[in-house]
Amino acid sequence: MTDPTYEFSRAITRRPAASITDGLRAEDIGTPDLGRMLASHAHYVETLKKTGAEVIELAPLESYPDAVFVEDTTLCLPQGAVMMRPGAPSRMGEVAEMEPTIRGVYDEVRQIAGPGHIEGGDILVTGREILVGRSDRTDAAGVTELTEIVSDWGHTVREVFTPPGVLHFKTDCSLLDGETILSTKRLDASGCFEGYRVLHVAEGEEAAANSIRFNQFVLAPAGFPRTTEMLRQNGYDVVEIDNVECAKLDGGMSCLSLRF
Repeated sequence: MTDPTYEFSRAITRRPAASITDGLRAEDIGTPDLGRMLASHAHYVETLKKTGAEVIELAPLESYPDAVFVEDTTLCLPQGAVMMRPGAPSRMGEVAEMEPTIRGVYDEVRQIAGPGHIEGGDILVTGREILVGRSDRTDAAGVTELTEIVSDWGHTVREVFTPPGVLHFKTDCSLLDGETILSTKRLDASGCFEGYRVLHVAEGEEAAANSIRFNQFVLAPAGFPRTTEMLRQNGYDVVEIDNVECAKLDGGMSCLSLRF
C-alpha cells in the first residue's frame, strides 16, 4: 500500500521565466538571478526524476513572473484535482494556464469559484486530514468552499492559522511522512499539530521548514546544516537544493511542484 501523502508517480513543474525578476516578495532582499535559479530548478527536477517519477516540465510563462511556483494553482488529491483561486491578483491567471495540463492527467477536476481565495501553499495534506492555513492569501470563504468540494471525496479539512508575517502555512511546515511534520517552533506553538510527531527546525533555520518528502527523498533548501543533520539522524535521505533565488520571492521546495 503506498502512502498518498508522499509516494508519488508524477509531478508537474514549470521553468522560471526571465520575468521572475518582477515576482512578488514580502520584502525586497535582492533581485533573483535567473541563471542561478534555472540551475537550481534543474537540480530540483532531476532529483524528482531520480525517484522514478515522471516529471511534466512546462514552459516558462513570461506574463506571469511567479508562475514557477506551480503549487499555488492546484490541490492534487488521489480522487481528483481542485483548481485554486489565488489571493494575489497578479497570479489569478496562472490557474487557467495550468488547467489544461491538470485535465490531461485527472478525470475529475473541480474549481474554487469564489468569492473566496485559497492557494496551495496554505494546504498540508497529512495521513488523516487536510490542514488549511488562513493567511494573507487564503481566506475563510476559500477554506469553506474547499471543504465542501473535498468532503465529497471523503476528506476532512481543519482550518488553522498561519503566523503573522509568514506568507503561507507551508512556509513554516512540511510533511515528512503521513504522521510526521517538520515545523518551526513558532507554528507548532499554536497547537495545530497536536497528535502528530513533530520535528523542529533548528533555531535561526526557520526557512528550512519548507521542504518536501517525495518518495525516498526529502528535498530541503541548502544552507541549513543543523536541520539537515537532524533529519538525517531521524533516518531521512536529504537532498539539499540551492534555494537562494526562490527565497527572494518567498518561494521554497513545496512551491515548485505539483505532486500526485
